[in-house]
Amino acid sequence: MADEVLERLLAGNQRFVADRRAYPDQTPAHRRELTAGQHPFAAILGCADSRVPPEIIFDQGLGNLFTVRVAGNIADNASLGSLEYAVQHLGVPLIVVLGHSGCGAVQAAMASDDMQGQIATLVAAIQPAVKLAKTGPGEALDQAVRINVAVVVRQLRTAAPILAPLVDIGSIKILGGHYDLASGVVELLV
Repeated sequence: MADEVLERLLAGNQRFVADRRAYPDQTPAHRRELTAGQHPFAAILGCADSRVPPEIIFDQGLGNLFTVRVAGNIADNASLGSLEYAVQHLGVPLIVVLGHSGCGAVQAAMASDDMQGQIATLVAAIQPAVKLAKTGPGEALDQAVRINVAVVVRQLRTAAPILAPLVDIGSIKILGGHYDLASGVVELLV
């Protein structure tokens, strides 16, 4: 089931990139149907960046995606709890952690690990990826974004007591993706 859901997401992204959007499930009638409850087919943990709205880049409509957005697509306690809710109570079989090119939160983590306020929480969560990216090949920001996605995917796949057992038995899949701001293409990472 997760594979079919992933195909549906990627087909929507292809429509978006080709400027052939279908704008599914956006009618007034569908909106009224959703007052009885939600049945999203996928969950997206994405960055809060205004240039990366999952419903648009995957060409989806109302009720299709359970979207959790936080700068740097980190999995803090509230994000994790939201994803656990999506899986346990809404039956979502697929979670995609979606990073993107030019991520400002990752740039901030690369610039300094001495931030004020709650931004420090974001930076601290992204720092492991930044440190790995600085020692590896390739452009540091792009590598840090991709490594950050991999770190969060690993964190979610091992999150007990809810997500990890479901991953282990194959009831859910947790994958990473990278959205390119210029092309609009979502590339699967892990």
